[in-house]
Amino acid sequence: MNDYERIASIIRYLDEHLIEQPDLATLADHAGLSPFHFHRLFSDWAAITPKDFLQCLSLSHVRGLLREGKSVLESAVSTGLSGPGRLHDLCVKLEAASPGEMKSGGEGWSIEFGFADSPFGKCLVGESPRGICHMAFVESGDGLAEQARLRQHWPRAQLERNDAVARRITGRVFARPEHVGKKTTVRAYVRGTAFQVQVWRALLQVRPGTLVSYGQLATALDKATAARSVGTALGQNPLAYLIPCHRVIRETGVFSDYRWGRERKRAMVAWESSTRSRRTPAYEQ
Repeated sequence: MNDYERIASIIRYLDEHLIEQPDLATLADHAGLSPFHFHRLFSDWAAITPKDFLQCLSLSHVRGLLREGKSVLESAVSTGLSGPGRLHDLCVKLEAASPGEMKSGGEGWSIEFGFADSPFGKCLVGESPRGICHMAFVESGDGLAEQARLRQHWPRAQLERNDAVARRITGRVFARPEHVGKKTTVRAYVRGTAFQVQVWRALLQVRPGTLVSYGQLATALDKATAARSVGTALGQNPLAYLIPCHRVIRETGVFSDYRWGRERKRAMVAWESSTRSRRTPAYEQ
């Protein structure tokens, strides 16, 4: 069991035993670790104590992030959804494929793809000549389902396995603040409907360590009654974490389903909340 799997296991345990308010020793025992090693696990993974991490998962904390996210999104709307959001010194330029490019299916392209570890488990990454075109977490097995999804998106492209490319990309995306130097740029290239791309672009304005609801995101797009459609668009997100659909929750503060697992979504939110003061990317559209 790797570090992330232990974190996910703890989150599931907390959900099932919330009323009991398990202490540190109980959580460490569930993770199969001594309290000392359990404490070190969190220090290495999130650079915070288990107590602080658990606080990041509390309903009161999540609702605070939701209020802050609403304010951030409203400010972005006032500037035409063009203001930069910050994660760390990584600038993500999002480009959408034209109808003609989508129809070509990547014909004549060579897409390098591979697998790499991240703070949230194993992921598959694909990079086209125009930028990162696929990023998805792999739950188990050899990732054949995600490879098939990549092939479905770009059926005429030539896929070439290159794990070194995946490690390079994940190393930059998930770099700890102390390991980040000057600002670097990552290009992202997506295919989607006009509405999907509009939702994804708006979502890039939601800073790490803040949250928004589906309704707030719909309102930001001047489609206040389209919260369900927004959720559908998020479910088609081709770039896990880079397009941060994990920062969208229900208005009540409850974490809704996530394509790559609800525990992973909560772990991401807690991880970003705990590290936001040390991380700064800008997103460009």
